[in-house]
Formats: sequence, structure tokens, C-alpha cells
Amino acid sequence: MEQRIQSFEEWGLFVKKMITLDEKIWNASIEEGKWTIKSIVSHMMLWDQYFYEEAIRKIALKKQVTVKHLDFDEFNCKAIAYGNSTETREIVEKAISYRLKIINDISVLSEEQIHQTYLDAEGNVFYIPQYLEDFIWHDQHHMTPLKEYISSLRA
Repeated sequence: MEQRIQSFEEWGLFVKKMITLDEKIWNASIEEGKWTIKSIVSHMMLWDQYFYEEAIRKIALKKQVTVKHLDFDEFNCKAIAYGNSTETREIVEKAISYRLKIINDISVLSEEQIHQTYLDAEGNVFYIPQYLEDFIWHDQHHMTPLKEYISSLRA
């Protein structure tokens, strides 16, 4: 579990380093026709906010998990709109904050709570280790091309 938490923490550390990027870079697409860096970070932050508020925080408070299946395309469109209408610094601060809230709440759970299966709002299983694995993959899916793009700017 400790390794999962460390891997999950990488996204927040990466975003923290990106705060120094010029605003022009934040608003640039890493590839023609793709999302901007700001849109990617707001997308990730809003997923963290959703899972924190609807699952992790609820588990920490011993309440019912209220996560439910969302329309990914709709969610992502809202994330892009949010990114376009919000200051970069605010997005970065929230991205770091929500990631830390998730980590902090999971870190204080007992082994039993971590490995318990919870039912979400639709009766599906929510399992913290699987959630972490899924989002570590999601983090890497976005971090790898971002790192390559940022590295290419410095070359």
C-alpha cells in the first residue's frame, strides 16, 4: 500500500513543479488538436475532487460512498471549460490540495478500512487499492506525454 501511495503522490509533485511554467505553455496543446496543459491539469484535479468528496472523504467519515458512473465525455468537457475560465495558479493549488487530501485521508485509515469493499451509489464495488491503481495508470497516461513535451521545450 505504501508503494501505491508514493506512486499516487507523484502527480501532485509533478504539478507543483509545473507552476513555474510560463502561462503561454499552460495554454498550449502538447500536440495538434489535443488538450492544453491547463485542461489536462483541470481534468485531473476535478476527478480528484470528485473521488475525494464522493468516496475517500465519505469512507474516512464512515459514511456511505456516493460515487456513481459519470458520462466521461461530459465530465471532460466541463473540465476543459473550467480550465479555460480559471486562473492557472488556482487550478494548480486545487490539484495539489485534492491529491494531498486523498493521500492524507487514506493514510489514516486502518488496514481493514483500506481493504474493505464499499458499495457506491449504484451498488457497484468501490475498493481503495483498485481506485489507486486505476488513477496511478491515469496519472502516468497524462504525465508521460506532458514530461516529454516540457522536456522538448528545454532542449
